[in-house]
Amino acid sequence: MKLNRNDKLLLIGDSVTDTGRAYPVGYGSGLGSGYASLVDALLRTGYPELNTLVLNTGIGGDTVRHLKKRWQSDVLDLKPDWLSIMIGINDVWRQFDTPEAIQPAVTLDEYEATLRELLDAVQPGLKGLILMTPYYMTGPEDPMRAMMDRYGAVIKRLAGDYGAELVDTQAAFDRMGHHMVQSSLSNGWDHVHPNTAGSMLLARGLLNALDFEWERH
Repeated sequence: MKLNRNDKLLLIGDSVTDTGRAYPVGYGSGLGSGYASLVDALLRTGYPELNTLVLNTGIGGDTVRHLKKRWQSDVLDLKPDWLSIMIGINDVWRQFDTPEAIQPAVTLDEYEATLRELLDAVQPGLKGLILMTPYYMTGPEDPMRAMMDRYGAVIKRLAGDYGAELVDTQAAFDRMGHHMVQSSLSNGWDHVHPNTAGSMLLARGLLNALDFEWERH
């Protein structure tokens, strides 16, 4: 396990992270109904001696532009030991559902440049960094999925450049697709918001990045 006793693990992202969490900062019973609460529950029961504090500052609808605006208050001021970032779904989604929007979409170049700026600001104070790819619960032939893969490739590149732990969430959903329709892991029609099983898939990916021992006694 890569976490040390009393480490603070902060999860930030969009609605997939938010899931009805408490504001201004979700923790304890205010972590929401998604993967953040599952990560917390598994750490509490699997490694109770670590006394890990899990924080959730995800906000529904966020893109990297939103993260940049609130980076100081929702990340830097909270001084996490470990930081997990999953962002990009809305950066891609807005190019398909509201292409006529007044504000231009987040391009690949802006996406990468913004994340590099944010990582440069936070990394000196971190013990560890986890980067989770955006995903879309369909096959690669879907145009939005194909675009999501391009944004996911940025995350993979950044993980290498910054020495971060990588969670390839799209690969995890694709593996499940060999056994079931991927969208059966979503909570509704949009192929994005996970149900409990989908949230557990995300939680397992994050915990595996931390070397969580599933058979630990």
